[in-house]
Parts: sequence; structure tokens; C-alpha cells
Amino acid sequence: MGGIGGIGELGELADDRALLGRTSTAERVADILRTRIAEGFFPPGTRLSEDGIGGALKVSRNTLREAFRLLTHERLLVHELNRGVFVRVLAVEDVDDIYRTRRLVECAVVHGLGEPPFAVDGLVAAVAEGEAAARAEDWKGVSTANIHFHRELVALAGSARTDELMRGVLAELRLAFHIVDDPRGLHEPYLVRNREILEALRTGERASAERLLARYLEDSRTRIVEVYAKAVDEPERADA
Repeated sequence: MGGIGGIGELGELADDRALLGRTSTAERVADILRTRIAEGFFPPGTRLSEDGIGGALKVSRNTLREAFRLLTHERLLVHELNRGVFVRVLAVEDVDDIYRTRRLVECAVVHGLGEPPFAVDGLVAAVAEGEAAARAEDWKGVSTANIHFHRELVALAGSARTDELMRGVLAELRLAFHIVDDPRGLHEPYLVRNREILEALRTGERASAERLLARYLEDSRTRIVEVYAKAVDEPERADA
């Protein structure tokens, strides 16, 4: 597990400097880094260079450290004494807990939608995004579209607090996805299930959508925990 700090690797991150706008706050830096972690730019186990990232974003060391603190609180980063700050490597128990949280929140959102019609435009776009990525055999893109689908699903609640909660939960889940070496097998089966949930909501069948979602999340939890446990176990046995 290496570090990121080279000029070439940090050049792309420097492009995010414009997102800081006129107010280079720690929260905005944290938002940029959270997105980059979720996208796999900083894979699990990566040591984050204060000098490299601070230089790329043109922010002070204090601002960057505060951003690191915020992301550590969100369980995306971990501080190791005398070693630095690293992107967290999840335990299998963490993955299981993430899915319990997802089921509690996502099913509750669908259950509480009220009367149709539902505002499904964001879900339509996310499903189309995933299907286009699959046609291009872009399995990382399929994973990203799947995350977008679930964010749009939670957004139906119209709650900024719920959106913020799930943004962190789904970013944390991506840490697990980056370690799995078969992204197609992991994500492709859920394209059809995303569309099934979308169609149920589009036709106003909220109860059906909730049942589909509950089964979806349970099947996904079982599959991800199994695959992730194997992925993290193999390097340990290789080092033994």
C-alpha cells in the first residue's frame, strides 16, 4: 500500500482547486477529498501527503489538517502515530454495519414517500448512466452510477441531513469496492434490480419498491461481505 505525492499523480487533484472558490474552508477541502476517496483516486491504505495535497489545492497546512480531522471523524481516514494519515481499510464488520445502516435509512425513505407520483428523474438518470457504463464495459463507472442511484433514492426524502448521512455511508462503502478484484461480477447484477425499483416507483407502487429494495440490500450485503472477506484475507495469508 503506497503513497500518493508525485507531480503527475497530484496534477489531476490540482484541477479541483477551482472548487474551493473564494472561501478555502476545511469543509470544502474535506468535500473534495471525500469525493476523490469515493472515486478511488486515493485507494484504501494510501498515505496522504500534507505537502503534496496542500500544494495541489493551495491550502494551508492547518486547513488541510482540519479537513483530515473531519474525514477521520467520518471514518474515511485514520491517523497512525508517527506515520501520518491514511485512507482507511475497512474491517469485514464495518462492511456489514454499513449495510445495516443502509437498510435502515433507504427502506425508511421509500416507506415514507407518501402518495405518488414520485420525483424519479434523478433515478432515471442514474439507471441510464449505469446501463451506458455497462455497454462500455466500464465497471468502475457502473459502480459509480449505482452509488448515484442510491443517493438519488435517499434524496426523495427531501432531507439535507439524510443526504449528508448517506453521502458519508456510501463513500465509506466505496472503500470496500476498491479492494474487490471483480467489479463486473460485483456490480453488473444490480443494474436490472435498479431498473425494477425505478419502474415500481415510476408506476406508484411504493410497497413493491420497498420490498424490492429490502431484498436487494440483503442480497448485496451477503455478496459484498463474502467477497470482501476473501479479498482482505488473501493478502494476510500471503504475508504469513
